[in-house]
Parts: sequence; structure tokens; C-alpha cells
Amino acid sequence: MSARVVLGVSGASGAALALDCARALVRAGAAVDLVLSAMAERTLDLEIGPGARDELVGLCDGHHPVVDLGAAIASGSFPVAGMIVAPCSMRSLAAIAHGLDDNLLTRAASVQLKERRPLILLAREAPLTLAHLRNMTAATEMGAVILPPVPAFYLKPVSVTEVTAQIAARAVDLLRLGPPQAAAWTP
Repeated sequence: MSARVVLGVSGASGAALALDCARALVRAGAAVDLVLSAMAERTLDLEIGPGARDELVGLCDGHHPVVDLGAAIASGSFPVAGMIVAPCSMRSLAAIAHGLDDNLLTRAASVQLKERRPLILLAREAPLTLAHLRNMTAATEMGAVILPPVPAFYLKPVSVTEVTAQIAARAVDLLRLGPPQAAAWTP
């Protein structure tokens, strides 16, 4: 039986990260449960194009409406290997950091924390306010991993596609589902 992973997509810029995370999870053999915020759907369309949402949904095994707080992924008894939020807006980060389970994305993230499962947040904002930093600290203290989508410049990427694929592979590697996918630095 393959591992099951929740992929949350918030409305922050960086929609390509969501697609690349889904692709990396599929490569790792994971079953993917997807939850998209309303702004995520808009950002996918604006940044990638009108078919991006359908492509993302097609890569996943399940798609849950963000308003469905009764979905299986809202319960700790639903077995998953962890969750990635890619990209993670500062609004979603704040809700997660303060336990505001007001939609399925933030509830599913809270479930990972309460069940002590991996929660990887690709926090997307710059510059950062003190509120952002404090929310990152709070989420980290609860067990989340904050993974800002920063390029691995030492790999000398030649395209944005290479950058987002590497960041997504790194996020999936943090779930420890199998052999590493991200390219490693070598001196």
C-alpha cells in the first residue's frame, strides 16, 4: 500500500510549486489528497493558465472542497504520511499557527500537528513582517517545517522550471517516503 499525502494549495504566488509537488509525490508513489483554497484556483489560472487547475486535480487521487470540514482528511483517524502546503500564504500560515481551523486546508494542517505527522509549509512572502516571523516560529514550535521556496543556486539552475522542481522535490524528500528526489549539493 502506498503512502497517502495531503497537498494543500493556498492562494500565494508560486502556483507552479503546487504542480511540481504533485508530480514529485506521484513519482514517490504517494496517493495524493488535494485541497485548494479559492484564491489558489485563481492563482493557478493567473500564473500558469486556464488548464492548470484541471492538470493539478488530474495528478491527485482525491480532491476535497476547501469548505468541506467533514472530509476524511479533517480527521486524525484518516491515515496519511503528512502534508505539504505549496505555496503557503501568510493567511494560511497564521491560521495554522493559531489553530484557526476555519477551512479544510487549515484543519488538515492542524490534524498533522496534533497527530505529530510531518507538515511542510512552503511559506511564500517577501519581505517578512514581525507577524510573519512569529507565526513561522509558532508553527515550527508545534512541529511544522517552514520551507521557503528558495532556489538552490549551487545547482546553477537555468530555468524557473528547474528551480520549482527542485524545491518541490526537497519538500517531498522531507516526508521521507522513499529515496531522495532532490539533487544534492556536491563540493
